[in-house]
Amino acid sequence: TDGQIYLEADMFNAGNRPAVNAGLSVSRVGGSAQRRAMRRVAGRIRLDLAQYRELASFAQFGTQDLDAATRQQLERGQRTIEILKQTQFQPQSLEHQVLVFFAVSNGYVDEIPIPAVPRWETEFLNYMDTAHAEVGKSISETNDLTEETTATLTTAIEEFQKGFTAQ
Repeated sequence: TDGQIYLEADMFNAGNRPAVNAGLSVSRVGGSAQRRAMRRVAGRIRLDLAQYRELASFAQFGTQDLDAATRQQLERGQRTIEILKQTQFQPQSLEHQVLVFFAVSNGYVDEIPIPAVPRWETEFLNYMDTAHAEVGKSISETNDLTEETTATLTTAIEEFQKGFTAQ
């Protein structure tokens, strides 16, 4: 077989679609089938989600005893879940996925209130498409996230964050 995808009813019922358990799902093909840009940003997200799910199941028994680092990891996991939710019949381009995953995995979404994450994503992608279209174009043309593109993307995210209000 080429691998196994594990789906979870609890995730599906909570509105997380596709309800794939990244910690249990395996693939022989794995990252080899991904574009280089996606490999650079998605690996960390997969690991973070697996750790989040493990911590979340433990945290069900009470969050008052959790240290700050554990709480931060749980909150990042919740934000990542929000980012991964996709509206039906609304596919995302590779460039958009890479831009958002880069921001999430580098902590740029950590301070955004969880209910505001979908609006952050929409406004961020609009901003990137209008003010920094060259970043998406570079990712699309090279299928990679070069050092130059990464530097430009980092600066663009920081600029966007200054103007974003979570209200």
